[in-house]
Amino acid sequence: MFSLFLRFVARPTKTMWLWSFLACLVLSSGRTVSTSTYLIGLGSYDITGPAADVNMMGYANTEQTTSGVHFRLRARTFIVAEPQGNRVVFVNLDACMGSQLVTIKVLERLKARYGDLYNEQNVAISGTHTHAGPGGYLQYVVYLVTSLGFVRQSFDVIVDGIEKSILQAHENLRPGSIFLRQSSIAMLIIHHDFTGELLDAGVNRSPSAYLNNPETERRKYNYNVDKEMTLLKFVDDEWGPIGSFNWFATHGTSMSRTNSLISGGNKGAAARFMEDWYEKTSFENDFGGLNPEKPGVVRIPRRVSSIIPDVHENRKQLTELASSFQSSPGKPTTKISSIARRVRSALRQADRPQFVSAFCQTNVGDVSPNVLGAFCIDTGLPCDFNHSTCNGKNELCYGHGPGYPDEFESTRIIGERQFRKAVEIFNTASEQLKGKVGYKHTYVDFCNLDVTIPKAGGGYETVKTCPAAMGFAFAAGTTDGPGAFDFTQGDDKGNAFWKLVRNILKTPNEEQIKCQHPKPILLDTGEMKEPYDWAPSVLPVQILQIGQLVILSVPGEFTTMAGRRLRDAVKTALISGSNGEFNSNVVIAGLTNTYSQYVTTFEEYQVQRYEGASTLYGPHTLDAYIQEFRKLAAALLGGQAVEAGPQPPDLLDKQISLLTPVIVDTTPLGVNFGDVKIDVPSNSTFKRRNTVTVTFWTACPRNDLMTEGTYALVEILQGEDEWIPAYDDDDFCLRFKWSRPAKLSPQSYAAIEWRVPDSAVSGVYRIRHFGASKVFFGSIRHFTGSSSAFVVA
Repeated sequence: MFSLFLRFVARPTKTMWLWSFLACLVLSSGRTVSTSTYLIGLGSYDITGPAADVNMMGYANTEQTTSGVHFRLRARTFIVAEPQGNRVVFVNLDACMGSQLVTIKVLERLKARYGDLYNEQNVAISGTHTHAGPGGYLQYVVYLVTSLGFVRQSFDVIVDGIEKSILQAHENLRPGSIFLRQSSIAMLIIHHDFTGELLDAGVNRSPSAYLNNPETERRKYNYNVDKEMTLLKFVDDEWGPIGSFNWFATHGTSMSRTNSLISGGNKGAAARFMEDWYEKTSFENDFGGLNPEKPGVVRIPRRVSSIIPDVHENRKQLTELASSFQSSPGKPTTKISSIARRVRSALRQADRPQFVSAFCQTNVGDVSPNVLGAFCIDTGLPCDFNHSTCNGKNELCYGHGPGYPDEFESTRIIGERQFRKAVEIFNTASEQLKGKVGYKHTYVDFCNLDVTIPKAGGGYETVKTCPAAMGFAFAAGTTDGPGAFDFTQGDDKGNAFWKLVRNILKTPNEEQIKCQHPKPILLDTGEMKEPYDWAPSVLPVQILQIGQLVILSVPGEFTTMAGRRLRDAVKTALISGSNGEFNSNVVIAGLTNTYSQYVTTFEEYQVQRYEGASTLYGPHTLDAYIQEFRKLAAALLGGQAVEAGPQPPDLLDKQISLLTPVIVDTTPLGVNFGDVKIDVPSNSTFKRRNTVTVTFWTACPRNDLMTEGTYALVEILQGEDEWIPAYDDDDFCLRFKWSRPAKLSPQSYAAIEWRVPDSAVSGVYRIRHFGASKVFFGSIRHFTGSSSAFVVA
């Protein structure tokens, strides 16, 4: 906690105003007066996967493989329980989406540990949709092609992290209260001087499809995306606020399809900012910041150098001190050493509950964080409105984030916008959740489901869903990450050449073609079964209730209007079924429990942009969801049991992996693992916003994921010879970049880049690296090394 405060001192005036403003808001948050209604518990655990050689999940770009860490990924969990009754579990993953196989294996572990206390009925596992995490953890073929099949390491770390985060939340269950508030992020106004600039975090990337929805329906809404953020604030009876979970729609595509650093994207960044903000603010409230006159201040926070009080007058002395610390040769260390040195180590926060903040995903299907719009990279002109092409080529059309062309800056800005709105809501949330905790869950086979819908002239008719299939426009990609070849969005015809290619894999029959119309089928995935299922057919649908909040767990990406229709249908069913007594808040949790791509409205489907082409089960997919969720809503109100439905397959034993394992790591003759390859310049001094780079001889990060530890560390000198952790690879400002001199080389480098933040205190620093090497016989040996010291002034 103390170390986190130091990030925010010594900022320029503009930024200090922002943090002072936010700090003032939180003063009231700890004084929420309430009578606890529930038992509440929160947990968080590292799920950062292999940072080398593994294809990233999201863009389906075969060339996008991991090679380092931007910041770490986490599983964040809340459990809400009635003291003597029901309970629900919600897990938010810094991952592209939920996975059926992950859910199955987590539930098996929970059953072994807790019996029937936690099961498929009351556990929801949702993904933030970051496109910068390792892939290979889903079980269906179509989602494993670019990752060269199943990646056991990616899968295991996610399952382990979810289990441990749930275990933490379970063990942390204590009496507490939950407060709810919904607010529009479009109303967030912050200027340079707090008097002016409208901020936004999402735009519709398929506006032509949205415009195909009925005008009367569109007139109900001010925007073509949802701008509301719904937030839960968790307040422990003894400790006060202990966390928050919110839902807001924007894609995890601030990091581009060429990025290779593992990153939680804009939502992971927002969560990191908010957790650090709360710990920093709690420190200020508890100890009065750095005021030495306030009683209780008995320790110097980790990021304050006590050596020299005035850097400007003693820079020479600092430089002389730094020059006495040369780079240390690489040396063996223990596996636990990187965990012990981690800045946010749980061992250093054992005096109070860890504050957990999750930024969850909702109906994100057509919402992009690239809010400046889509432009042609060759001309700079806006892309074609209907097809998102540039002179007929979709490959040249890219969305621009607010920090364009810097994707890291775009990620920071979109994350910060969500974070700022969350802080505002967190400190003003006052509607206390009261009432029962409930849940309903079933599995539904979406491949040939009868769906009853209203007829245009009155009455009802029965239609069907279809076996899964993807259209030609799926291959065109989106403005967040365009595809290749000659595919375009809005293609409802296809072309003869690609149909010939398709038919080599599977030729769709006439019934399937008619069912999916007007989608021209590129991949008939629902009917492709070799070597095992290419796409899901059985999907989970689930409702969780906490008092007057209802969470709809959906296994896909609903577009804005599709999500609105589903929410409205469920809310209407709940209100009418309770004679108006159940006035609920309904939120969609997208990408939950498994993944089945997109869900558009019937009208959007006709346009066949990317989202429509990726709506697997045909034009009536949304109607099917609405029908099934209405059934669950009725059962929730009436307390009726729901049939379990057909079980989804467990395909773990059928998985194939073509990823080459790590064979051996080596260094040049006379060089140790952890030795510095390129050091900081001697007697160097860096200013804030400068970049410090040190390169080490290292080994493949797949040898050890450093779970709850770190590959990279910035240390500050405390006293004359004590090095204190200041920043690690879970910090937005520190990047761990791994590379090889050649593709098959057993040698590798670790370049650690520290962009000195405005909050960094003046002092003497060094950069340290942790790694693990593999010898021919398979044993793993951990090592560490550090750079020469340098000055930040």
